[in-house]
Amino acid sequence: MTATDGGLMAMLIQFAPIIAIGVMGYFLLVRPQMKQAKAHREMIAALKRNDTVVLSNGMVGKVTRVENDEAMVEIAQGVNVRVVKAMITQVRDRTGVAANDTKQVSKA
Repeated sequence: MTATDGGLMAMLIQFAPIIAIGVMGYFLLVRPQMKQAKAHREMIAALKRNDTVVLSNGMVGKVTRVENDEAMVEIAQGVNVRVVKAMITQVRDRTGVAANDTKQVSKA
């Protein structure tokens, strides 16, 4: 090898910043997004009746029925809307009783 050849070490030094930027991008952008998506999937999977939820459009309501991909949300007394579960952004209260719930809550 001659001095003008550069060699493998020179090539590695040239590509090191590009590789470092790729690794930093993964840890700063991709990984947190995947973690947030996983938490959202777990929240949606744990959704149950009487949960107070916030929808993606800002409406707040109580879940009255949960199905596979959809949920019925009571946004006002007597006003139920069917929403796709993925549009639920936050579960606020998991212990509240729905406004139209006729069943008595047993205290055991």
